[in-house]
Amino acid sequence: MNTVVSIEPRIKDIKITEDTITAYLEDGRIISVPLAWSWRLSEATKKQRQNYEIIGDGIGVHWRDIDEDLSAEGMLSGVPAKKLKTRRKKLPKKLLFKFLSSSKY
Repeated sequence: MNTVVSIEPRIKDIKITEDTITAYLEDGRIISVPLAWSWRLSEATKKQRQNYEIIGDGIGVHWRDIDEDLSAEGMLSGVPAKKLKTRRKKLPKKLLFKFLSSSKY
């Protein structure tokens, strides 16, 4: 007889406060991580934080308004989300030369 048992953590509920993200797992465990671990959730409004959907049969949570996804495995591994760095646009050389020659730089 072959019995398949899922060992992947599954989220059944989630609570978000001003400081923490807490996931309640189907197996009874509770995971709590600092809200700062998700820069998107940290910068979101309270209304945006509360607008979530548990996805993948409990594998993760998705916040459509802010395009954020968290998984139970990610929370258990303890790795915060990294904020993307924005690139500065370079001025074309012609405009840069014009700017430098006209300014008192």
